[in-house]
Amino acid sequence: MEANYILVRFGELTTKGKNRKIFTRKLLKNSKEQLGEFEQLTYQLTHDRMYVILNGAAKEPVVAKLKNVFGIHSFSVAYKMEKDLEAAKAVVVKIIEDNPGTTFKIDTKRSDKNFPGSSQEINREIAGHVFHNCQKELKVNVINPDILVRVEIRQDAIYVMDNTIKGAGGYPVGVGGKALLMLSGGIDSPVAGYLTMKRGVDLECVHFAAPPYTNDFAKQKVIDLADVLREYSHGTIKVHVVPFTRLQLAVYDNCDESYAMTVMRRMMYRVCEKLAEKNGCLVLVNGESIGQVASQTLHSMATINEVIDTPVIRPVVCLDKLEIIDIATKIGTYDISIRPHEDCCTIFTPKQPATKPTRHKARHYESNFDFEALVDECVEQVETLTINDSYFKTDDEFF
Repeated sequence: MEANYILVRFGELTTKGKNRKIFTRKLLKNSKEQLGEFEQLTYQLTHDRMYVILNGAAKEPVVAKLKNVFGIHSFSVAYKMEKDLEAAKAVVVKIIEDNPGTTFKIDTKRSDKNFPGSSQEINREIAGHVFHNCQKELKVNVINPDILVRVEIRQDAIYVMDNTIKGAGGYPVGVGGKALLMLSGGIDSPVAGYLTMKRGVDLECVHFAAPPYTNDFAKQKVIDLADVLREYSHGTIKVHVVPFTRLQLAVYDNCDESYAMTVMRRMMYRVCEKLAEKNGCLVLVNGESIGQVASQTLHSMATINEVIDTPVIRPVVCLDKLEIIDIATKIGTYDISIRPHEDCCTIFTPKQPATKPTRHKARHYESNFDFEALVDECVEQVETLTINDSYFKTDDEFF
């Protein structure tokens, strides 16, 4: 008998009281979108669980996709069968033989109280069958088993579940509104995007390109990072590519070198605020971490942030670089981020940037040129890319 179900547990979503349905229905919708390539799958949503019915689909690729769906606390590959304990025993033997390890535990829950035997009696009966029918040497370990098999006897059927698989946790993407992620191409901003999505916030991305100083390889790096992030949402993500060259050169022509980075970041924030308003994004998100570079000191953040009213979320603000790298490696963005293609922030790095810039000095340098017209020009000339499966099938711009 092959596995025919995946049983999904909600975790944090169960604390939402009257709003639970909103969260679980969004989780169902996101799961369907993430698993859209498996057309034979069907779904069943109950008060405390979601069932993915495989209908003959291979379990391994479905499991791999489900691991990235935010809102799932854990899940198990499950076998649903008639209420025949002998059939359940055979499935338990199969699960234990297919999994590595030499210790096991049977955990039975009997919600159908009319089914004969107590949970402990059923545990012992199944364990005895395992010892007599498995081909490998086994021991029972009720504290930390290599293989934990759960047996649930419900009113409709018996469910036998494989080892519990940890889910991505958090909330389903989209229940918390939408944010605009400043995606630079470095290590930090994709991690910030990932952590934001984990709290149920949908993302669009903005990237500042400065051709010919930045090239198509830098742009492709950002597209590849967005492609990784979309695997944790619902399979599609937008990237707004801002043509930043004219505005960036104007900043460096009209500002003291020490203030160029500060004023440039202020311009980026202004552009981002307009794009956020245009695309229904409630907040900005970036990968700033306190003290990591000159533009990320508290003095710099205060001076830069003053030019907009839109809230800015900084998910990695209190993490050190090694912690950020660990997350980047885990989610699959690190190797892309370290490709040797510079973005517009790194190609014009001043030798001695101000670490304690003041607002009045930043305003003084900005008064030297008509930046508002250049900001509007950036917004008007944005190139918006929709990154999904179709994008890579049809767009050969970089290949």
